Amino acid sequence: MTKQPIIVWFRRDFRLADHPALHAALALGHPVLPLVVLDPETLAMGPAALWRWGLAVEAFALRLQSMGSRLILRRGPAPQVLAALLDETQAAGVLWSRSYDPNTTPRDALVKAMVKGRGLLAGSRPGFLLHEPAAVLTGAGGFYRVYTPFWNAVKGLPVAPPLPAPKALPAPDVWPVSDDLASWDLGAGMRRGAAVVRPYQQVGEAAAMARLAAFIDIKADGYKLQRDFLAQDASSGLSENLTYGEISPRQIWHAGQRALHEGAAGAEHFLKELVWREFAWALMHHTPHIAHTNWRPEWEGFGWRADNPDAEAWRRGQTGEPVVDAAMRQMFVTGTMHNRARMIVASYLTKHLLTDWRVGQAWFAQCLTDWDPAANAMGWQWVAGSGPDAAPYFRVFNPTTQAQNFDPDQSYRARYVAELSATPPKPALDFFAAAPISWRLDPKRPYPPPLISLPDGRARALAAYAQRKA
Repeated sequence: MTKQPIIVWFRRDFRLADHPALHAALALGHPVLPLVVLDPETLAMGPAALWRWGLAVEAFALRLQSMGSRLILRRGPAPQVLAALLDETQAAGVLWSRSYDPNTTPRDALVKAMVKGRGLLAGSRPGFLLHEPAAVLTGAGGFYRVYTPFWNAVKGLPVAPPLPAPKALPAPDVWPVSDDLASWDLGAGMRRGAAVVRPYQQVGEAAAMARLAAFIDIKADGYKLQRDFLAQDASSGLSENLTYGEISPRQIWHAGQRALHEGAAGAEHFLKELVWREFAWALMHHTPHIAHTNWRPEWEGFGWRADNPDAEAWRRGQTGEPVVDAAMRQMFVTGTMHNRARMIVASYLTKHLLTDWRVGQAWFAQCLTDWDPAANAMGWQWVAGSGPDAAPYFRVFNPTTQAQNFDPDQSYRARYVAELSATPPKPALDFFAAAPISWRLDPKRPYPPPLISLPDGRARALAAYAQRKA
């Protein structure tokens, strides 16, 4: 073994198993120097995601420590931080997991150029997705713009088995100085909400694998039939762990395939949800403008309203539509939101309230601990009608009908909307404990009336969409 270390730069891949960049570093026979950088691109995350990222860093540091290794923490622009660390350690190079986010790929390109300019090893490895976006193309050589053909193309592609976790990480002779994680104060933006949201987070690689095993053993069979019911705990919850790379998509894919072959009725639908994430990231790779602008250019100039008082009431869970408010409050209490509820609240904002989807996208980015820039951008535009494979413009989710169909006993609404119950449960009251004091919310106040009648909101949306089409 040579004494020059290889720096493995961890970003959103906080695991040891099935980590191709780490595996490549170990195969070179060098000591491994694990690194996390708090750079401007990371600091750009919303308060909930940044706080949850910090929890992932903390758990990963403890895992490395248990193996006799360390996680080095540095703050600053990544190219400068890595250049300084290369000088300090005389490292032989830097490896990292590949990114597809247009907000981070320019940074990665600068790092690669800097390291290679020194004549050192530099490179990214896959691991964030099942397949590289450039590997899933149509027969004509283009990228898929519709999900179903994408699924049909992907479902038969081979997926390599997950790499095992290393049993040991060779350490450098001298460890460089590290920042103290507490000094980064990553939870500052959460304020008093952190204490409310924390019990709902399942942090770290071990927790993610346990979550996967529990889903496969208990929930996979009934997943397709039960996943839309708002009050049921029918999903895997793995979006949180996938976001921070505490589990790899290959690990999930192979577990889902095993369940499918063993006869679990909902396993294929579960795999389709994993591939929906793949589809979102492939689109972000091929058409990065999806993150910030209408994917369909003909939607530019559509008459959505900019931020407005109705949107503020929506953010605060004060629309007067119980299922919408329950979902918005669930997000504030737990850091996540039921998938069907995300569609309901997005439709209500963009159609009944005729508000720009980017207003909602920005709020989700502030509040979700499972924030995924690709899946959320595509999801918002799917509902609004401006995105790829979008819902037809005339599809307007009716909150009342959705609640009747997917919360028939009102248990989801009662769980999160305190004003609907004489004795509200803890999650409903926790919303008021987490909400900003400046909102001046009180569970004892009467529940607000609807912002707009549902028929009027639907008619206004359809009229605006018909005008755009004309």
